[in-house]
Amino acid sequence: MKLLFKRKSGGSAGQVDLDRLPRHIAIILDGNGRWAQRRGLPRTAGHKAGAETFRTIATYCRDIGLEYLTVYAFSTENWKRSRDEVSTIMALLKKYLLEAIETMERDNVRLRFMGDLAPLDQELRDLIAQCNAISERLTGCLCSICINYGGRAEIVHAAARFAEDCRIGLMRPEELTEAGFEAYLYSAGIPSPELLIRPGGEQRLSNFLLWQCAYAEFYFTPVLWPDFTKEELHRAIAAYQHRDRRFGGVKK
Repeated sequence: MKLLFKRKSGGSAGQVDLDRLPRHIAIILDGNGRWAQRRGLPRTAGHKAGAETFRTIATYCRDIGLEYLTVYAFSTENWKRSRDEVSTIMALLKKYLLEAIETMERDNVRLRFMGDLAPLDQELRDLIAQCNAISERLTGCLCSICINYGGRAEIVHAAARFAEDCRIGLMRPEELTEAGFEAYLYSAGIPSPELLIRPGGEQRLSNFLLWQCAYAEFYFTPVLWPDFTKEELHRAIAAYQHRDRRFGGVKK
């Protein structure tokens, strides 16, 4: 099945072949604050708008048959923001978790949370635990939400876990392989993203999935996250489908 889409200008932008979707798409949810400021609104209004965009895009990814979606929602550095902004983000997370608990089984969408969850308040951790328990019974699209996440911190955490297994005799240093190391990451069991999308105009990883994105295709767009639409997702997937992915080799 193929899906046609057009640019906002009305010209043809190509085709998305739904039979050749990437298995895993990662998205950096960037631009909420700037979206609000350009409208003379508080930054918190941008996060609320961005939460609705996430709901729309995540649902659409499920509908088109995507297997894995990972989003960068709150980094380890985001604690530096104002108390009001951080409180709003956490309140939105709580609202989303409560809704998810009611709808996950109906929609057959699994949730997974990646990052150091210890600093979150107990109520949020309890809701996350409920979502994890429900996800174990489901088989649908897996949406991973990165909260208090940093790529370097993830690698250090994985290395510490491996070192501890060596200390207690479960592993030996010389046994470590790339595949074995991946088992210690937050993303254990999930294939690496083939496509990384970053809205908002910035062109950097910002400490997101540093290990996992070693061979991901990057798609950058100036569209701010609250304005990110299904059509923009189509453009990103179409761009991916036209890439020549050689993984360091040469195609004959």
